Amino acid sequence: MNDTALVFTEASSGVQRIEMRRPEKRNALTHAMYIALAEGFKRAIADDTVRVILITGAPNAFCSGNDIVDFLAHPPSDENAPVFQFLRALIGCEKPVVAGVAGMAVGIGTTMLLHCDYVVAAENAELSVPFVNIGLCPEAGSSVMLPLAIGHKRAAEMLMFGDRVPAATALDWGIVNALVPNDALAAAAGKKALTLAAKPPAALRATKMLLKRSLVPGALEAMEREAREFGSLLHSPAARECLSAFIEKRAPDPAKY
Repeated sequence: MNDTALVFTEASSGVQRIEMRRPEKRNALTHAMYIALAEGFKRAIADDTVRVILITGAPNAFCSGNDIVDFLAHPPSDENAPVFQFLRALIGCEKPVVAGVAGMAVGIGTTMLLHCDYVVAAENAELSVPFVNIGLCPEAGSSVMLPLAIGHKRAAEMLMFGDRVPAATALDWGIVNALVPNDALAAAAGKKALTLAAKPPAALRATKMLLKRSLVPGALEAMEREAREFGSLLHSPAARECLSAFIEKRAPDPAKY
C-alpha cells in the first residue's frame, strides 16, 4: 500500500470523511500523506455537495505526529510544502470541520485540532505537543491558537513540558467539546457531522467565517513565524541529537546540546 492510500476519503450525505489509515505506525504522517490530506481538503472545499468535513484516525492513535525518518528526508523547504498546503486549507476552510480523536494525538495531531470547529474525543485520547523535547518549537499556528483556547499558563505547560494531557483534562480545558466511550467515538463524531450537514449551508459557512474572521490572519501569520524558527532549530545540535535519539530509541544526551 502506498502512502496516498493511507488517507481515505469518502463523501456521503453532505459529509466529506477524511481518515488517516496507518495504524501500525500510529498514523505518523509522511510527506505523501500530507499531499493526500491537502488534496482531500481542497476537494471537499470545492465540492458544493460537501457541507461538512470529518477528520478521523485509528482507535489506537488519531495521529502520532510526523514520521521522523520521512520528515528528515523531506523537510518542508518553503511555503508550498505539502504540510503547509494542508494547514492553510484547514485553517482557511469555510466549511465546518469536525474531528473524532482516539488514542494519541501528538504534535500536529493536537495542533490541527485547534483549527477544527467541533472535536469529539474518546476516553482513551491523550493530547501532547512535545516539540521542545525534540529541540523544536510549536507549529500550525499553535503558539497563538493554544493560548487563546486554554490560556497562557496552560499553553506554556503543554508546550514547554510536552506532557500528555488526558482526554478528561482536554475536555475541562476546552480543547475538545465532548468525551465519549472508546467504542462510541465513530458514531458520535459522525452524528455531529451529519447534524451540521443538515443545517442551511450558507448560514453555517457565514457563521463560521464570522467566528474566525479575526483568528485566521493571526493563525497564518503565526504559522509563518513558527516555520522560520522551526527551520532554524531543525539544524541545531539539540534537534539533531534529540531526533537521532528518538530514531535510535534512546535518551538524548544533553552534553551534545
